[in-house]
Amino acid sequence: MGRKKITIKKITDERNRQVTFSKRKFGLMKKAYELSVLCGCEVGLIMFTGTNNKLFQYASSDMDRILLRYTEYNEPHESRTNEDIIKVLKFYFILILLTYYYYNQI
Repeated sequence: MGRKKITIKKITDERNRQVTFSKRKFGLMKKAYELSVLCGCEVGLIMFTGTNNKLFQYASSDMDRILLRYTEYNEPHESRTNEDIIKVLKFYFILILLTYYYYNQI
């Protein structure tokens, strides 16, 4: 049995939001670790909580060195925001719908 799909929006209940943050924070750090090990890349992850502005970080090596590399990097690079991700998700959703309708025509 699959997991229930959730709507991605801010959780209004403070307690539920904190519990979700804690669980997802661990999951995100685990994914960052796996990416660094599987692909041999350096990963730096920085998070600030929305309520008390507490800092959490994960680094596959030294965070200061990763940040220094980031600030000194002058080449064109891929950069994403929430808005970019939403656009991509909408595009794929439309693509899936079109594919579904194409293959289910009568």
